[in-house]
Amino acid sequence: MDLARSAALRRGVRLEVVTIAWMLVEAIVALGAGIAARSVLLTAFGVDSVVELLSGIVLYRRLAGESNHAATVDVERLENLTTRISAVLLVLLCAYVLLSSLAGLVFRVIPEGSVVGVAVTLVAVIAMPLLARAKHRVNRVVDSPSLRADIAETISCAYLGAVTLAGLAVSMLTGWWWVQYVAALALLVWLVPEAREALEHWRDNWAEKGERESGNE
Repeated sequence: MDLARSAALRRGVRLEVVTIAWMLVEAIVALGAGIAARSVLLTAFGVDSVVELLSGIVLYRRLAGESNHAATVDVERLENLTTRISAVLLVLLCAYVLLSSLAGLVFRVIPEGSVVGVAVTLVAVIAMPLLARAKHRVNRVVDSPSLRADIAETISCAYLGAVTLAGLAVSMLTGWWWVQYVAALALLVWLVPEAREALEHWRDNWAEKGERESGNE
């Protein structure tokens, strides 16, 4: 392994540690604040953070394994497990956002404002593009499809954070409680493709597993 790639991998590992640490904080804070405020919007943002946390763990294992010249068998098994969990979480999240938002609008379930929610989404909007840019510099050397996908998820987190922040801020400043539900439904623009991609990845993994087992018989 050349020195440039080795240095890039080490930097990539450090960036994934930062990603995992932040996603853990983001998920806990957003979920807690969302449940306390009865906010579908903020809760959905927190659940998506859990999915991105799982993705970050997988990529960390991949980069650390290559950096340390370790075997990747366990990482592949972890990736398959994470794909299944992510697919289920994203499908449930889409259903939750759709049904809860429509029910909230129909039955006028008024969510409360959340200063904590505004703070955590504001940090995401500012920090995620910077983190994605740093990962992109690493991937110029590493050229990893997994890291490329992770960069896309990091950018997606910034967009989701921006929509969540806008929904929270407008509802808190104007008293238009329904804006949170409209913003939550807007999240489906990103969540539905994520769910579909995770399901397709899950299907492809099962197909590859079936082909390997057939070839071993």
